[in-house]
Amino acid sequence: MTNKRPHIFDLTPDELADVVDGLGMPRFRAKQIMEWVYAKGVADPMRMTNLSAGDREKLAEHMDFVVGGVLRHERATDGTQKLLVDWAVTEGEAIDQNKSTAGTGLSVLNNPVGGGTETQTECVMIPATSEETGKRRKTACVSSQVGCPVGCKFCASGLGGLDGNLSAGKIVQQVWQLAQLPQVGRISNVVFMGMGEPLSNFPRVVKAAKAMTADWGLGISGRKITISTVGLPSPMKRLADEDLPFTLAISLHAPNDEIRKQIIPWAERVTVAELIDAGRYYFNKTGREVTLEYILLSGVNDQPEHARELAAVSKKLRSNINLIRYNEVAGLPFIRPENDDVYRFQKILKDAGRVVHIRASRGRDIAAACGQLRHEHSNC
Repeated sequence: MTNKRPHIFDLTPDELADVVDGLGMPRFRAKQIMEWVYAKGVADPMRMTNLSAGDREKLAEHMDFVVGGVLRHERATDGTQKLLVDWAVTEGEAIDQNKSTAGTGLSVLNNPVGGGTETQTECVMIPATSEETGKRRKTACVSSQVGCPVGCKFCASGLGGLDGNLSAGKIVQQVWQLAQLPQVGRISNVVFMGMGEPLSNFPRVVKAAKAMTADWGLGISGRKITISTVGLPSPMKRLADEDLPFTLAISLHAPNDEIRKQIIPWAERVTVAELIDAGRYYFNKTGREVTLEYILLSGVNDQPEHARELAAVSKKLRSNINLIRYNEVAGLPFIRPENDDVYRFQKILKDAGRVVHIRASRGRDIAAACGQLRHEHSNC
């Protein structure tokens, strides 16, 4: 899953300066290249007009800019957009030029070739309006791995297991590519809630998140980046020790160990108590309130007694709760709860003094909602 040539989105300014220096260019070229890519959205070195023709040719020959190929670009009725990317596709392979956007890396492949499903991931751009401020948000939901090692029983992403980690550059590139989509522009928020368990790809995820927040990079506020985990206490504490202002989201999904083990295989290794302890450590180190993610599965974890138990658990650390209606996945036995049951569950939590939100299911009609991302494709 690694590139032999330097990938622009994998590099810091100092690392890029070393690369261009090795190519016989002045080191200040690094700043110019970064400005073209991140500030101007241009990732085609031949369009970087303040570089000499010779330097542009060297970059095109010796560096990677946009890697992989977009197999499919879909738009949902609610404005959500999704990209299916094959990281094994190399530049120029079977590209339908009639569907390309020069210099943006958004070429759509016609009769795609590449490494097959073990090299594909999906990422999503979700438009929304903040309930608190009324401001429009454009959230990028990115993948950190090809497939997922966790295998949550209700989630499509882990159906084929784990095929590999994405590099930091491939994670950053997802946000950059989503920003190039028609009528999108600047991304305001990022959630590491696509395919994969982010904290099992820890160093690359942290490097990618730092590039997203850097002034030379995407310039997104660290407070608008959420890193989600199904529950790895040691990496959670390690993330806290990085002293970064990210939001930590714990995919709890059950109020007790018994139910959690039924739906999340990794719950055999980690208890709810251990997750809460790590979440408490995160808040104490960073001052950032932890989000508890809770997917509601009809008849499994959505009963009043489960809500009361969840309220008690959530009081053990500074937290807010996101309730998520189950989004249907073909072939899985779970059922989306009725709205009345969801609101009843929320009311019990609110009556217990908890801050709780019901997360809207965005992009369901293109299988882009929570738990629906997968790396299989057909009829592309």
